[in-house]
Amino acid sequence: MNTKIFCDIADISSIKKFNNKSIVKGFTTNPSLMRKAGAKDYESYSKEILKVCRNKPISFEVFADDHDYMIEQGIKINSWGKNVYVKVPVVNSKNKFSGNVIKELNSKNIKLNITAVYTSKQTEKILKLINKKTKVIISIFAGRAGDTGKDPIPEFTKSIKLAKKFKNVEILWASVREPYNYLQAKQLGCNIITIPPDIIEKIEKFGKSFNQLTIETVKAFLVDSKKSNFKI
Repeated sequence: MNTKIFCDIADISSIKKFNNKSIVKGFTTNPSLMRKAGAKDYESYSKEILKVCRNKPISFEVFADDHDYMIEQGIKINSWGKNVYVKVPVVNSKNKFSGNVIKELNSKNIKLNITAVYTSKQTEKILKLINKKTKVIISIFAGRAGDTGKDPIPEFTKSIKLAKKFKNVEILWASVREPYNYLQAKQLGCNIITIPPDIIEKIEKFGKSFNQLTIETVKAFLVDSKKSNFKI
């Protein structure tokens, strides 16, 4: 499986850097990353990003909590560029399923990235509402599930199986915790994995032998002990 790597970042200087890497096939953002990047005006900042990322797919998330307002924001975000995916949370903060938002935007042929998905039941609910032509990404949060002691793999397996009937749907591994997650996503058959910049750089260095890793580790311990002038 050729799992595409998307870079999960909103910082414009980082987007400039990673947009030039052939390993990076697209970008994902969210309101938290936008805030961290120092965005003050959501629309103008997003449009600055789009001046850099002109061709690769990029997701911008709605931040409304009301479904009608989500639809309004989604239509506006979609108008910013042909490579834009509108990111919609699977539920709002009151745990109300965003079904009408997904259905309405999808019927307008707006590319969607359904985010904050954790279960195959959520995937099934999404698939029941969409057509079989407009592109949809379903982002399943592996790392956050793992953080709570839950195994996300069975949910991916079921979701991937459900989505096979839809050529327009891609399953995305979200909330990466380590470089090895990329190999896990490939083995499962995920279409996309979205990864923060520092972990992408580690993936680029894949291929070291266990022997190399042993020597590097021992040398690092030796260097630090000498710097500290440790004596026994």
